[in-house]
Amino acid sequence: MTKDIYITMDGLQFAGEESPGKVETVNVGEYYFKNGKHYVLFDELLEGTSVVTKNMIKFDEKSCSVNKKGAINVNMLFEEGKSILTNYGTMYGAIVIGIDTHSIVVSKEEDKIEVFIEYALAANYEHLANCKLHMTVNSTKK
Repeated sequence: MTKDIYITMDGLQFAGEESPGKVETVNVGEYYFKNGKHYVLFDELLEGTSVVTKNMIKFDEKSCSVNKKGAINVNMLFEEGKSILTNYGTMYGAIVIGIDTHSIVVSKEEDKIEVFIEYALAANYEHLANCKLHMTVNSTKK
């Protein structure tokens, strides 16, 4: 894997009988591997704002943490079989979110890493949706 990468993140949220909501983003960033952990760093500009949000994703085969600082401020931890509570800070205020991680699967190739996470999402202590997150990290050079 090279330092310069493309990060594709797509997710589905299943809330009741509604059709699943799909979100997909593609960013350029940097990749590092240190002390047995994979690190993905990238900046994103949220639609409708001029504030850059800095992202750091750290993962291995058992856990994944997503740290955002900027227009969104949050530290989300995904660990299979564990539930966490955290504050999801926005420009309009903070929301307490709960993450109950069901599974994490990491697949590695020479120039590609994929992470699949399934979890339940709650806001202010109420179940919102069952979610699937798929992150693909690709080298920019092949």
